Amino acid sequence: MPHLQIDDGGFTLDGEPFRLLSGGLHYFRVHPEQWADRLRKARLMGLNTIETYVPWNLHQPRPGRFRLDGGLDLPRFIELAAAEGLHVLLRPGPYICAEWEGGGLPSWLLGEPGIQLRSRDPRFLDAVDDYFVRLFTPLQHCLASRGGPVLAVQVENEYGAYGDDTAYLEHLAGSLRSCGVDVPLFTCDQPADLERGALPGVLATANFGSRSAQGLATLRARQPKGPLMCAEFWIGWFDRWGTHHVVRDPDQAARELDELLATGASVNFYMFHGGTNFGFTNGANDKHTYRPTVTSYDYDAPLDEAGDPTPKYTAFRDVIAKYASVPDGPVPSPGPRLAPRTVALTASAGLLASADALGTAVDARRPLTMEELEQDFGFVLYETKLPLKGPALLEVEQVRDRAQVFVDGQPVGVLERESHEHALSFVVPRAGSTLSVLVENQGRVNYGQGIHDRKGLLGKVLLDGAEPAEWTSRPLPLTELCSLGFEVATAAPVGPTFHRGTFEVADPADTFLHLDGWTKGNAWVNGFALGRYWSRGPQRSLYVPAPVLRAGTNEIVVLELHAAHRGRTVQFRATADLGPTEE
Repeated sequence: MPHLQIDDGGFTLDGEPFRLLSGGLHYFRVHPEQWADRLRKARLMGLNTIETYVPWNLHQPRPGRFRLDGGLDLPRFIELAAAEGLHVLLRPGPYICAEWEGGGLPSWLLGEPGIQLRSRDPRFLDAVDDYFVRLFTPLQHCLASRGGPVLAVQVENEYGAYGDDTAYLEHLAGSLRSCGVDVPLFTCDQPADLERGALPGVLATANFGSRSAQGLATLRARQPKGPLMCAEFWIGWFDRWGTHHVVRDPDQAARELDELLATGASVNFYMFHGGTNFGFTNGANDKHTYRPTVTSYDYDAPLDEAGDPTPKYTAFRDVIAKYASVPDGPVPSPGPRLAPRTVALTASAGLLASADALGTAVDARRPLTMEELEQDFGFVLYETKLPLKGPALLEVEQVRDRAQVFVDGQPVGVLERESHEHALSFVVPRAGSTLSVLVENQGRVNYGQGIHDRKGLLGKVLLDGAEPAEWTSRPLPLTELCSLGFEVATAAPVGPTFHRGTFEVADPADTFLHLDGWTKGNAWVNGFALGRYWSRGPQRSLYVPAPVLRAGTNEIVVLELHAAHRGRTVQFRATADLGPTEE
């Protein structure tokens, strides 16, 4: 593979002038059996490079455990890119933002009281250094200096929007170099943050989605010589629960791209293909009000969530063809779809009644956080005894993020972080009743100072002004559901309930799960966690990748936290419904 060099005139590749035409494609948001398809479509649009973040929290779920298998087989993803003739830009963090849970920082870091993330806190730097060693030791052959496709590696991510400690960035760059990363390094920041986030001796790049000439002029003022590059050209945006589905006009985005490429600058589309926040992996924002991101990461990108070309694909390919060679041939056709069907979910298992099979309770004098329970995702079930009969007041200092409250298994209310709710009154039917509080981690904050986002019930928890002396805290990560005892439901279940059904498939193909009439929860197909649904929208369907299905009998499990569809049926349809757009 050729080597990327940076000189006063710009990028060169083996001595020849080179322009990076790159697109974001996060391997961890795409089923691994679909990587090759998405990479081929990137080349056919005219891209010569693929960019990806690396989610530290998935690769190192615990300090002593590191994963590079299955959907986290980064070496294989990089090798598939090389086989397609694509170069790679690698963005390993340690912080990645990406609307990803915690910005990619492992939750176990927050098990350290007082730790300062993205800083020179020795506890953080020691963990980062260890992560880099574990990550780059098996990636040495992927670097361009050793014949691989990785042309350059990013240092941190938009650090100027968070801090201004150059020594912190210098440590990260030195750590990468000590791990054998001898390809060019670069930083990326929004134009207003370039001064704070740049690192002397390292290429600075800018992130923007419009006013390209203005953004590049700011970059040139900060960096008088060398290549100009937009490392995140925002061609769409992400969605949050309770708002509209964000789209951007293809023609307008194409005009902005044309303006950018006319300057001679390099570009990386954010995103070329967004994919999906499968399972519990979505992040959140908290700018005085907590706002979790939806499951779909469609991003209104050139490839939609199912990998099919959108109007932006054609519009961008036409613009790229003005500046570079684009492969001949038609735009790739949409993939096949599963025939629509309705599936009845005939068996059920109550979550509260199944708690013993889903997690082990830990006794303590106060509710323990997810981080103290060494838990990354999912729910925590807190329980204590109520000593007196009659009216009661529950007060919680901090709910992270959504608490459903039950007395003897009967729902009595909900406390939401998003709504700034901290207190709930209810009536206790008898002395010795059980108070159960089911708390959902709706996504750790991925941007700003709010990344120090511990989950569960935090601070003081009071009942009628006093702290209960005994609590149990039961982690419910819901990574394994085979221990659930499903039974045919004869009456409408009360409270959070798992519902199960089966359906037959002859030829597996992509499909979309629609849960019309359901309220809020999660869904799994054949044990694969599709993600969250919520009737508040905008998203109204969940993407089911074809490789998740199998010929023959398939299983679907839906955890409904409130009220299921009256007939307890779901539908598989050929099209997505990401919700209404803004007029």
